[in-house]
Amino acid sequence: MTDLSNAAAIITGASSGIGEATARRLADEGASVVLAARREERLTDLKAEIEENGGTAIVVPTDVTDRDQVQTLIDETLDAFGSVDVLVNNAGIMPLSLMKNTHEDEWEQMVDVNIKGVLHGVGAALPVMMEQGHGHVVNVSSVAGRRLFPGGAVYCGTKHFVTALSEGMRNELAPDHNIRVTSIEPGAVDTELTHTITDGEIVEMLESGHDDMTPLESEDIAEAICYAVTAPERVDVEELLVMPTDQKE
Repeated sequence: MTDLSNAAAIITGASSGIGEATARRLADEGASVVLAARREERLTDLKAEIEENGGTAIVVPTDVTDRDQVQTLIDETLDAFGSVDVLVNNAGIMPLSLMKNTHEDEWEQMVDVNIKGVLHGVGAALPVMMEQGHGHVVNVSSVAGRRLFPGGAVYCGTKHFVTALSEGMRNELAPDHNIRVTSIEPGAVDTELTHTITDGEIVEMLESGHDDMTPLESEDIAEAICYAVTAPERVDVEELLVMPTDQKE
């Protein structure tokens, strides 16, 4: 297994949900975690919790749509810990809507966060990882990166991009630069993602469509991420699809 006790791990979107759970899990493995998101107060509370449990954490408030802020995130990680060993590109939004309702501002927000935000993280971290001669990039995609559904055309498009990007990165970076890349693809998870949906028709569809389904917990995905980044150095877990047992699509 890969030992994380001397590793610095950056987690974007760490103020809630999968990011928050991943920060806790990697800290439990001994990683020094860098908590990045816009909601600084939540990050500060999480940092205190991690430190109370014997872990190490710093807070770097970050809007992933701002390239300069993402570069600052990498720079502050290097200043604090001297390396960037793991980058978890987790920040994302999911304001689903039917195409006919033309929520164009929300479409652009998804492109900015789900696509450009990931690229900003990759662009800032790769030069450091290449100079180190090692690293691990985890891109949180979705089952929506494999399967389309009504109301998800743009969201699914952004996650198809993340899945394709991850495969291309792994092909280029793992064999020649010792930089492992993993795409994590959750099914339905009990997080705040659906809170950003403003399309009334989609809200009705969600309320009526999954009453009998038990969604994943954020900790389930954190465990999958931990599995990937602690795998032996010879192992690159390229792709993990994690679904609720009773989710049909």
